Amino acid sequence: MAEETTKENKAVEKLVEEIAKLSVLDLSELVSALQEKLGVSAMPVAAAAAPVASGEAAPAADEGGLKTVVMTNAGGNKIGVIKALREINQNLTLMDAKGMTEAVPAEILKDAKAEDAKSAEEKLKAAGATVELK
Repeated sequence: MAEETTKENKAVEKLVEEIAKLSVLDLSELVSALQEKLGVSAMPVAAAAAPVASGEAAPAADEGGLKTVVMTNAGGNKIGVIKALREINQNLTLMDAKGMTEAVPAEILKDAKAEDAKSAEEKLKAAGATVELK
């Protein structure tokens, strides 16, 4: 049984070495192909909220309420906007972020806390995009 584990580890190590040689675009395509082939998503599962003890009121999501961030124009610095989009949502692939800059208006964040929405708005505006908070 120890031999099987060693063989599996070497196979995994070899795969990791080969994957590490790929470009970012190739990695993006690999992830998409694996998701499609295996029927899974790389999106993280949101953690369940802690139960509220009886008698306590659930706290409001945020005093400002939930906001939606919509990019209405990517502007002239699309590379900067793509970087900002990927900073806001680390789960976006390079191709997804590029697609969002080309298909405006694009919903960047939905039902986000007011402070998160404001932060995203500032990052996108600093990169040259036109953004609306709804």
